[in-house]
Amino acid sequence: MFGVFINAWKIADLRRKILFTIFIIIIFRLGSHIFIPFISPGAMEDLMGLGEGAGTLMAFFNSITGGGLGRGALFAMSITPYINASIITQLLTVAIPALERMQKEGEEGQKKINRIVKFLALGIGLFQATAFYFALAGAPPTNGVPVLTHTTGIGGVLAMITIIGCFTAGASLIIWLGEQITDKGIGNGISMILFAGIISSIPSEIYTLVQQLTVGATAGERALNAIFVPLTLLIYIAMIGFVVLMTNAERRIPVQYAKRQVGRKMYGGQSSHIPIKVAMSGVMPIIFAMSIMSLPQTILHFFGITGESGLMADSSAADRFWGAFLRAFNMQTWIYAFFYFILIIGFNYFYVAVQYNPVEIANNLKKNNGAIPGYRPGKPTSDFINNSLSKITFIGAIFLGIIAVFPIAFTKITGYIGANGGQGIIGLSLGGTTILIVVGVALETMRTLESQMMMRHHKGFLE
Repeated sequence: MFGVFINAWKIADLRRKILFTIFIIIIFRLGSHIFIPFISPGAMEDLMGLGEGAGTLMAFFNSITGGGLGRGALFAMSITPYINASIITQLLTVAIPALERMQKEGEEGQKKINRIVKFLALGIGLFQATAFYFALAGAPPTNGVPVLTHTTGIGGVLAMITIIGCFTAGASLIIWLGEQITDKGIGNGISMILFAGIISSIPSEIYTLVQQLTVGATAGERALNAIFVPLTLLIYIAMIGFVVLMTNAERRIPVQYAKRQVGRKMYGGQSSHIPIKVAMSGVMPIIFAMSIMSLPQTILHFFGITGESGLMADSSAADRFWGAFLRAFNMQTWIYAFFYFILIIGFNYFYVAVQYNPVEIANNLKKNNGAIPGYRPGKPTSDFINNSLSKITFIGAIFLGIIAVFPIAFTKITGYIGANGGQGIIGLSLGGTTILIVVGVALETMRTLESQMMMRHHKGFLE
């Protein structure tokens, strides 16, 4: 991968694109440190539970925003409105024939869909910013410090307009920055913004792991940390290798095209294949499952229901019920891990079913005089593709489930407690998800650079 970047740097045109991409990423990082007025950064971080290294949905969103969410910064929502808009549009494409026709119109149709996604992302961003403001306004003070400095009177109205406007404008500006990388940079703008946000947290995570080497009240605890910190690093290196292997893995269905004569020329007769990726759905099933599993705790967290085990004996039945509920579905419990795993498998099948249509693939093969050896065109071909797709989808779903649940299982089995009461490897509790995103974007960027270098390489007449 480093060789690809070194070779791309030698080409002047690609070097300009790489420098432009770095410039846009720097602007994104600066925006993640511009504080919004009327928000207390320290109280905001305590409210999100980020100071404890807790493995929550908010901690994951904070990682993909480059820490902007925990600071209450201008780019606090990052590209999450755009991601949500893209997912909704993809799902609606299956249900709305007009969008399906638009998708089949090629580049022009894709431009129209992108325009729809942008407007939808603006609406989602405005809705999320409004909901976020009211959640912050109703949140209890943390350590005696309110999250919002003004909530009533003229100052409260000004604070509401400022916060909602800044959050929405920041989300829109990030979409524009991503488009600039796509048009004038190395491409994959939105993915690069997401990649930059996650990568930015790596130095602080490494610092936290190094700190754990010297933390411990007794010599035994320090020795335990000295064992588990290197083990954690080795596990993450192994996870990266496993993700790279499974991301590149694919099932190739052979296709043979019949020969046909047009005039005096003979066309067809070549062999090809249909590639089916093992991890074709990417990180989307994990995000779907995580959102559903974390929704109860997130809602109750904003209402100030913490779920501590030390409830008073005279606590109401409702308090005891919600406290037990939150403890049962805490992200470090086996109950959470089980349902999380099942939801990932279910959403993986759902996402693949939305994206791939075996009947349409079989019809396209038939129209182009193609056939899978040993299977007649039409229904037998579509049945074979459907069976192959189901098997590959199952393997991909198990792979995603293992990546997502492994950090939780590791902590439960070893019982390792890291620095400051953090859960060791769970300090990066959603590391499997972030690794999937980082590896996927890195491989996609490498392929993009390779294709651009190939376009600029022309053989001479004597070669």
